[in-house]
Amino acid sequence: MATTKIEWAESTWNPITGCTKISPGCKNCYAERMAFRLQAMGQANYANGFELTLHEHMLERPLQWKKPQLIFVNSMSDLFHKDVPLDYIQRVFDVMRRAHWHNFQVLTKRSQRLFDLSDEIDWPENVWMGVSVETQKYTYRIDHLRETGARIKFLSLEPLLGPLKELNLGNIDWAIVGGESGPGSRPIKREWVTEIRDQCLSAKVPFFFKQWGGTNKKKTGRELDGRTWDQLPTKLSHQPAFA
Repeated sequence: MATTKIEWAESTWNPITGCTKISPGCKNCYAERMAFRLQAMGQANYANGFELTLHEHMLERPLQWKKPQLIFVNSMSDLFHKDVPLDYIQRVFDVMRRAHWHNFQVLTKRSQRLFDLSDEIDWPENVWMGVSVETQKYTYRIDHLRETGARIKFLSLEPLLGPLKELNLGNIDWAIVGGESGPGSRPIKREWVTEIRDQCLSAKVPFFFKQWGGTNKKKTGRELDGRTWDQLPTKLSHQPAFA
C-alpha cells in the first residue's frame, strides 16, 4: 500500500490520476507538482503527467491489503471529475464495499456531480464522503454533500483562503481545517481557524486541525491554542492507528 504523510489518513489509493483546476483552492495543487515529479522519475502511472488517467490495474489493490487502513481515495485526482465515467465510479465503490475492513475517504470539489450521481451509487458504510471548501463562495458544496447517501460526511476546509462564517454543519460528521503549504502558499489567519473550531464545538462536530502551512509547514506546526486537534468521526468501523 502507499503510506501517506497526510495527517488524517494512513494510506492512499489512486485508481485515477490527473485532474483539472476548477476553483481558487486548486491554484497551487500539490498533486499536480507531485505528478510531474513522478513522471520525470519514470513512474508508469504518471506517464501522462497530470492528464486525467484511469488505472484499471489499480482498482482491486485495497482487496490485497489485509491490515485495516484509513485510505484516502484518489489523493492525486478527483473521483467525480466530469471525464470519469459513471460505471468506473461505481466500480470504485464496489471495491470499497468488498474491502469492508478498511475505511475509505473520498474527497471532491465537484459537488454538483456528486449530488447528481448520488442515487446511482450504492453507498457502503465504510466510505466517508467529503467536499473541499476554501472560501465562503463555495459553501454550497456542503449543501450538495448533505443530500447524498453517504453514511459519514466530512468537510475539508483547506487550503483555507478566507473566513467561513455561519456554517451549516447539520448532518456533517467531521471537519478538517488546514492552511496552504508549499511554493507560493497563501496565508491563513488564526481567527479563521478558531471561528471554525468554535462552530464545530458548538455543533458537536469533530474537528481536526491539519496544519498552519506556509513554505515550511514543519516549522509552523499544527498546534492551535496550545494543543493539537485530532478529533475523528464517531461512526467508525475501525479505529485508525494514529487516533
